[in-house]
Amino acid sequence: MQSDKQQRRVLAVHDISCVGRCSLTVALPILSVAGIETAIIPTSILSTHTGGFEGFTFRDLTNDILPIVDHWQTLSLKFDSIYTGYLGSIKQLDIITTLFNRLKQRDTLIFVDPVMGDHGKLYTNFAADFPHKMACFCQSADIIKPNMTEAFLMLDEPYQEGPYTKAYIESLVKRLAKLGPKLVVLTGVYLIGNEQQIGVAAYEQRSDNIIYRFADRIAGVYHGTGDIFASTLLAALLNHKPLVEAITIAIAFTVSSIKRTKAAASDVRYGVNFEAGLSDLGLLLQEKK
Repeated sequence: MQSDKQQRRVLAVHDISCVGRCSLTVALPILSVAGIETAIIPTSILSTHTGGFEGFTFRDLTNDILPIVDHWQTLSLKFDSIYTGYLGSIKQLDIITTLFNRLKQRDTLIFVDPVMGDHGKLYTNFAADFPHKMACFCQSADIIKPNMTEAFLMLDEPYQEGPYTKAYIESLVKRLAKLGPKLVVLTGVYLIGNEQQIGVAAYEQRSDNIIYRFADRIAGVYHGTGDIFASTLLAALLNHKPLVEAITIAIAFTVSSIKRTKAAASDVRYGVNFEAGLSDLGLLLQEKK
């Protein structure tokens, strides 16, 4: 990676939902406020996200991805990280693997959020073999951030509702690590005896160490919070925050955004109010010790 005097550059490969705060409309401001230059490749464009809205428009941008990469290669661009979120088809997985091969350099951090399901179910627009293909795709990643549903899907196991034992979570993250990533950050974890809290289990292959961090459960479904957490985590890591601190910051920012939205009784279809916390987040992430 670059020295502290040089601005870091991330490539974010996500869809654009024009209304409903998720994907690129979350990733771009969070990475930017952290002082990180953010280039984008939109994989599709929708009038709204697909949760709670009907009649939304959708335009597939699959055929535009590699021509963008072709042009960029004439510019000799270098990326400190490539960050992928929602990839809508197996064809896109194959194309982004090609993108990795063409744009990744020795120190480029590959961060994959394997977005494909929640609440125990694969999203309806994905083919049945998509989870297997996503598991293969994660072989290219340094960091993956699945939720519990996505973990079960990639491991081809029936979904099990929590709470879970620590032994079971440990087994789960270690099996996910065997897919190839150096770091697994599993979200949506809650444990037997601590059912009122939910959080993260992170497993580093190198140290064979598992880190747990939790926050109080908040009732309701809040769209885009996975993107907020992932983007904040990546921003913190690229600003040299230790893993435990990066996870703690990402959880706290996500939770505060949910609480702000809940207190305002806002329509949750439009995502959560993370914008009001961006200035404080930026100061925290760029703080030098």
